[in-house]
Amino acid sequence: MTLREKQNKLKEILYDVESAIIALSGGTDSSFLVSVASTVGSNKFMAVTVNTPYMFASEVIEAATFCRSVGMKHREITFGIPDSVTGNPPDRCYLCKTVVIKAIRNVAADEKIETIFDGTNADDVNDYRPGMKALEEQKVRSPLLEAGLTKEDIRALAREAGLEISEKLSNTCLLTRFPHDTFITPAELRKAEKAEICLAEMGFTASRIRVHGEIARIELRKEQISRIIEEELRDKVISALKGLGYKYITIDLEGYRSGSMNKTS
Repeated sequence: MTLREKQNKLKEILYDVESAIIALSGGTDSSFLVSVASTVGSNKFMAVTVNTPYMFASEVIEAATFCRSVGMKHREITFGIPDSVTGNPPDRCYLCKTVVIKAIRNVAADEKIETIFDGTNADDVNDYRPGMKALEEQKVRSPLLEAGLTKEDIRALAREAGLEISEKLSNTCLLTRFPHDTFITPAELRKAEKAEICLAEMGFTASRIRVHGEIARIELRKEQISRIIEEELRDKVISALKGLGYKYITIDLEGYRSGSMNKTS
């Protein structure tokens, strides 16, 4: 299908439902879905954002702000770290997604809405996404995927619509900054969040902090590695991260790669 055909298919899917809740993370995909839904009929849809300690606080705020900008009704659900994911097990994404969708399903029941949409796109089926099993079990629909829209398609259409989210960098939850089978506390999550904010403010966009106890292992885009070892900037990074409580600061020479903390055996 052409990009325009995919766009029309997405609108057809949205037109065909009587009403739906859109699970809004604040990322590009789910925000784009909310934007298109608002043009189809914002009275038919509601966006729900689940706020947990392992989400970036900025994304929760951005989700609410975005909904206001497009006239979409929005609700925020807040809860702590579910017991099932406190130990950061290998299947945390599945366990977390199950809890999150059940919470959204409760809102849907209150609103007498049967359909729940999420922002899964056509590229996601080719990636390691254990949370997709939970979506299938909870009967969550993915209109972007159904319409065949890839990440590149979504960015192109968002750009065409003049949406700032078109250039928003992809992100993952803060649990991915820690090894599997590690007990996670809200304090450690906030510390990792602050560390990545510090790096971003120094110009290291799309960087990741991987936490190994007292060690903060920094993953950067490969073209940024030579810059961070410049003495003045290196000292700033060390000072900032040690100020947060990390004892050892290391640079991963392999650079940023998605899923580097996943168990391989």
